[in-house]
Amino acid sequence: MSEPYVRIEIVEYDPQWLLLFEAERARVATALGAVVESIEHIGSTSVPNLCAKPIIDILVTVARLRNGELYVESLKGLGYTFFPALGNADRHMFGRGRPHSHHLHIVERGGEEHVRPLVFRNYLRAHPATAREYEALKRALAARYRDDRAAYNRGKTDFIRSIEAKARA
Repeated sequence: MSEPYVRIEIVEYDPQWLLLFEAERARVATALGAVVESIEHIGSTSVPNLCAKPIIDILVTVARLRNGELYVESLKGLGYTFFPALGNADRHMFGRGRPHSHHLHIVERGGEEHVRPLVFRNYLRAHPATAREYEALKRALAARYRDDRAAYNRGKTDFIRSIEAKARA
């Protein structure tokens, strides 16, 4: 299943995003049970005062990543649908809502797909000036690629990778 078409819109920070994450964390933990090792709020909605696409990104870590289809039944009752992360066997993606209001990323503990989003999130939280640079980039890319999510995401990649490198140094 693929993600539904969504026009890229960047909105002002909403403190409700934290509450939405907390509520969803509890639901996901119950649905997936003992397989879950941790559940983290990632992405721009997890960085206070940072504008974002209004989609709550949730990072679920497991000890060993299994076939994505094995998580489908547990998450279906919460309204999630599976959409494969094409070209990435280290992460399973699920979306909820139409358009998506939540993205759920299931990854193996300790792998790059676990570490990278946390490193990036933590750096932005600790460096507000860098978060403002990222915000300006996202706004410019959204204006240019409003109808092209792939181009929007590609446009952010170099910036994200450079921050990840700084954070790890």
